[in-house]
Amino acid sequence: MGIKTGSHLYQNRQRTKMLMSDAERLHAEKLANGELEYKKEIIASNDKGWKDEFVLILVSLPILLLVYSVFSNDPDIKVKLDLFFEYFNELPMWFQILFVSVVGAIYGIKGTELIKRK
Repeated sequence: MGIKTGSHLYQNRQRTKMLMSDAERLHAEKLANGELEYKKEIIASNDKGWKDEFVLILVSLPILLLVYSVFSNDPDIKVKLDLFFEYFNELPMWFQILFVSVVGAIYGIKGTELIKRK
């Protein structure tokens, strides 16, 4: 009975390997024919970069400063943040759109949808 179970498990593993190989081949054929986007390759290349962490820190920094200003009772920080966002709002619209699009692209959010809401 143990040999039969082991044999069955081995056959299942071999069958799984064959199916995975077939799936990879079909996926590569669809990529070559232009039927699929290069999402898998894009995701793999994005995992190797540091830009996501940099943008996350950049976007989180105002929130961290606000938290600090609340707990430290330092009202000057909030005033400076308000001034920062006022200056950012005065930047040309093309730069604001570019910035929002870059941040959105890194995290897979369509920047045009964010801007339309504004």
